Amino acid sequence: MTSIVVDGSVAVKWCLPVANESLVSQAQQMLDAHSRGELHFLVPDLFWAELGNVLWKAVRIGRTSRSQAMSGLASIRDLNIPTSASVDLLQLGLRIAFAHDRTVYDSLYVALAVQSGSVVITADEKLANALAAHLPVKWLGSFY
Repeated sequence: MTSIVVDGSVAVKWCLPVANESLVSQAQQMLDAHSRGELHFLVPDLFWAELGNVLWKAVRIGRTSRSQAMSGLASIRDLNIPTSASVDLLQLGLRIAFAHDRTVYDSLYVALAVQSGSVVITADEKLANALAAHLPVKWLGSFY
């Protein structure tokens, strides 16, 4: 089984209405592979706050309803994704942020990938382009 660090930009594609959203089918393929036991997801605890914030914002702008947001969050929580404490990733995350001029938030995902010997899958193409040559980061569009 392959372990991957999944970031919030991928997870929101599992629970928000499509509405011309790109990479939804690739995100769904990833989720299906997880359900079949082919992929094992990992996340830093920051993932949950980021996901909650995106869902809150989607409700606020009328993209989805409160009940759909809560249901989407519950479906992702039901995946029982192993979650690592950000405090344990912070030192390496900060070094990555300094070295590559990325946010500490993004760098925590990368730190978890480095620490676990896995790769970050992100729908953030700019992030993937900035780090893929140096660190274990892949863009969702090239993963599937």
